[in-house]
Amino acid sequence: MDDRVERDSLGAVHIPKTAYYGPQTARAAANFIDSGLKMPGGLLRALAMIKCQAAAANEALALLDGKRAAAIQSAAREVMQGAFDDQFVVDVFQTGSGTSTNMNMNEVLAARANERLTGKRGGKAPVHPNDHVNLGQSSNDVIPSAIHVAALIAVKACLVPGLRRLENSLKRQAERLAGIRKIGRTHLQDAVPIFLGQEFGGYARQTTLSTQRVESAAEDLKELALGGTAVGNGLNTHPHFAGRVISGIAGETGIDFREAHNHFEAQGARDAAVAFSGALKTVSVSLGKIANDIRWLSSGPRCGLGELLLEPLQPGSSIMPGKVNPIVPEAMLQIAAQVIGNDAAITIAGQGGSFELNTMLPLIAYNLLQSITILGDGADFMAEKCIDGLTANATNCAACVDKSLALATYLVPELGYDQAAEIAGKAHAAGKTIRQILEAEALLPPHKIARYFNTDLKADP
Repeated sequence: MDDRVERDSLGAVHIPKTAYYGPQTARAAANFIDSGLKMPGGLLRALAMIKCQAAAANEALALLDGKRAAAIQSAAREVMQGAFDDQFVVDVFQTGSGTSTNMNMNEVLAARANERLTGKRGGKAPVHPNDHVNLGQSSNDVIPSAIHVAALIAVKACLVPGLRRLENSLKRQAERLAGIRKIGRTHLQDAVPIFLGQEFGGYARQTTLSTQRVESAAEDLKELALGGTAVGNGLNTHPHFAGRVISGIAGETGIDFREAHNHFEAQGARDAAVAFSGALKTVSVSLGKIANDIRWLSSGPRCGLGELLLEPLQPGSSIMPGKVNPIVPEAMLQIAAQVIGNDAAITIAGQGGSFELNTMLPLIAYNLLQSITILGDGADFMAEKCIDGLTANATNCAACVDKSLALATYLVPELGYDQAAEIAGKAHAAGKTIRQILEAEALLPPHKIARYFNTDLKADP
């Protein structure tokens, strides 16, 4: 036979002989839809880390014998390295507490531990998924904790490095482009001249602030719900269990996790995750603004703004030969849209807490970790594939400055607002530049005209 039979509290369940998961996982896989969305690998690795540290803590507290503890820890380490990814078969859209995922982990670790100890895969002896792997825990405190651990690991490994990479790239371009004078734009209309380097300096500052916002919002994620068990009162767990587990996780990750100040808040609400998602949304808006500006500034190459030149990465059209599109900014804009959508879902899920438990934890886990990962990866590839290699079209920038009617603004201190506006109107009607009108009508002496319209001078002469 290709199946083995295991039992849970509801009766017998047929399970593939090759499976490490057990009856509760098999029931969950059959009960929920197959959306194609599984719990993120980062969440599973964080959950395995918790189980590993829990086994160590329970052994130290004389609640679990060394043989079982060692077998559980070895199995958990394997899961943390991705050895059994195919055994986590429960869909994201499952029981709202994440109990099915918690039991999926408990059963896989117990099955692997038993295989190590007896040579037989699966079963509940000598290692039991509930009595030993889940000792001192509940899905209700473990899954919220795993979300926080996974999120902060991803922030540290992916998001912050990606944002800093983009920030440094933008800063370098701000320096390189510092001498390129161009026209500013407000309301999509010509405004007074600025320098391209100033524009990029603004983008660099946006990414600096993005990192600061992420790091500030991440502080609340350092509180872990471990120790609260089912409802927050710590029933059936040792009073020193949570402290030992959290200390182990902090030592392993290099992140200063701490036990929740109030376990009822930590399990009944997901406010820290909602707030952190809000910070991610702000970052996505910021990166989307940068991407959209660069897309417009590089539009053309002949009939658009054409102030920036992007590296040609791939053909842009299946029908128009020679066309090249701003593919990286477009990808970044889609990432930003996805993160904003994820935040909306997380916000709604955050309201899914009734009394002592939030029951939309899997959705929060999936969307939060996806947002962190795609923003970090997106910032990194934006720097590498777009910002690092772009150059200025200095000729186009200078030409736009020269013909802009907004240069009349420089005349206001000399001639007043009304006369400056009249000059701008004449220039527009005649198809001439502001400088040409000034020279033709001798409205200012030559040295003052040169002062205002010498493109080698700063934007505010």
